[in-house]
Amino acid sequence: MAKCNVCGKSVHFGANVSHSHRRSNRIWKPNIKSVRVKTEGGAKKMYVCTSCLKSGRVERA
Repeated sequence: MAKCNVCGKSVHFGANVSHSHRRSNRIWKPNIKSVRVKTEGGAKKMYVCTSCLKSGRVERA
């Protein structure tokens, strides 16, 4: 579910690094919203990241 249907933005993996340089795994999740979007065939529900909504790549229904 955590994937933008417009730009393909999804989860990123990396490491938390403490001051003493100990590492632990962490995850960065995109800000994904379920939105009704205008398409050629009418309105459709899609998962879209907020950066695509803000930039105007997607038009809300």
